[in-house]
Amino acid sequence: MSEARSRVELMHGVNLDMLGRRDPSHYGTITLAELERQVAGFARDLGLELRCFQTNSEAQFVEHLHHLPGSADGVLLNPGAWTHYSWAIHDALEIAAIPAVEVHLSNVAARDEWRRVSVIADLCLASVAGQGVEGYREALVRLSKELDG
Repeated sequence: MSEARSRVELMHGVNLDMLGRRDPSHYGTITLAELERQVAGFARDLGLELRCFQTNSEAQFVEHLHHLPGSADGVLLNPGAWTHYSWAIHDALEIAAIPAVEVHLSNVAARDEWRRVSVIADLCLASVAGQGVEGYREALVRLSKELDG
């Protein structure tokens, strides 16, 4: 019998610490702390153990990905604007080699053209966008199915 895989890392990137102050038409009024509390509740409901991380430093985001193997079984990530151009994050996610789901609060496909590109999509099981907080639940469900494998 295989060991249960239930450790999930939630990684937020650049400017996501400004939730609650950013354009509410795209991001709602929720703060990062409130978002993390709600996502932790979703994770508990699914029998997952959630750890949260946020940084405005691309280097720290990359380093954190490097250290995930062994401490997390899967990752939900919202790199923010880095999603659209950071090949360093792409490569670090590839090195981490753990199941990943990309998630965005806003509908990035309906916004600026440059936001329609995701350089990490090819490494992710799924991408969930435009569903606000509920998108994080959907992303966790998808990741949970993969971890239950």
